Amino acid sequence: MSDSAETIAARPSSTATRAGNGQFRRSLVGGPVTALPAVVIGLAILAFAPAYYTHLALAAFVNLIIVVGLQVFMGNSNIANLGHSAFVGIGAYGVAVLSTPLAMKKLSIPNAPFGLAFVELNPFIAAVLALLVVAVLAAISGKIISRLSGVAATIVSLALLIIVHSVFLNWTDLFKGNQAFFGIPKVINLPAMLVASVAVIVIARLFKDSRWGLQLRASAQSPQAAAAFGIDAKRLRLMAWVLSALICGLAGVLFAYFAGTISPKLFYFQQIFITLAMLILGGMATVTGAVTGVIVLSIGLEFIRSIESGVTIAGIQLPQLLGLSGVALGVVIVLCMAFRPGGISGRLELDEQLSRLFRRNVR
Repeated sequence: MSDSAETIAARPSSTATRAGNGQFRRSLVGGPVTALPAVVIGLAILAFAPAYYTHLALAAFVNLIIVVGLQVFMGNSNIANLGHSAFVGIGAYGVAVLSTPLAMKKLSIPNAPFGLAFVELNPFIAAVLALLVVAVLAAISGKIISRLSGVAATIVSLALLIIVHSVFLNWTDLFKGNQAFFGIPKVINLPAMLVASVAVIVIARLFKDSRWGLQLRASAQSPQAAAAFGIDAKRLRLMAWVLSALICGLAGVLFAYFAGTISPKLFYFQQIFITLAMLILGGMATVTGAVTGVIVLSIGLEFIRSIESGVTIAGIQLPQLLGLSGVALGVVIVLCMAFRPGGISGRLELDEQLSRLFRRNVR
């Protein structure tokens, strides 16, 4: 079991450094183990599944990165975040504006301000600049979020989402409003998405197990005790908020680069509900929970969508059940909060569960 933040904070610096180095090594091993189920599924789809399932897998891995980003902030600060899709949208529109070929821009955003209608950057450079914009906006909004807690912080995160969505809708010269932004170069495939997903999972695990992550969770559980140990909760919340935003922004970049077209509705309430349900189902306390929730709910929702349009069972044609997936999301959230508030994974990471099982079998 990991030491508590209070214990680490109270140790002599040399002892705390040795403990931190050991935890860092365990996290470097535990991160890939946490990512292993998603990697196995991705490789199986890559090797055996038709192109249709590859496209579904790409969308699922985008959700995985979003949910992991959401876990970085929510799982460590214990503050509900309803604004993460704003950063997904900023990342996606950032690369769309910067990397779309000039010929396509003449059709989509010929009157773009700041000379952006005549800018065509390399996809990698466009991604870096888009994430830089995400980081700046996250730092500005995080200054406010980090000073709040509980319902107040959640409401501000929701307000951020609404503001960003309104900008996407109304700044038509740059974002095309309700119309789809098309022509984005498709440069991401499933292997690249797998690599990005593993990297994000490892980063989230390193932050969770770091001194900062431990102290942030301690400040969420007992603000007075954390303050007595000199823990700066506001600074830690800001760090988690910016890291979470960058991961979500990366998800938006990857989505734009594999889909090739985007619109504002993709980054609004529907995405919020799906990703929140995934995190709640898997368990927000661990990165393993984020991975588990995405896998279970992605498979479950795809099965539900397959029967929404009506299926034949034993010669009987069932009627259309449109909206069944939305009902299922609500049921998942309610049942999880009622019967398993800690989610499927509980409070242990996959490698910790396997280690505990191994020690039990050895005895």
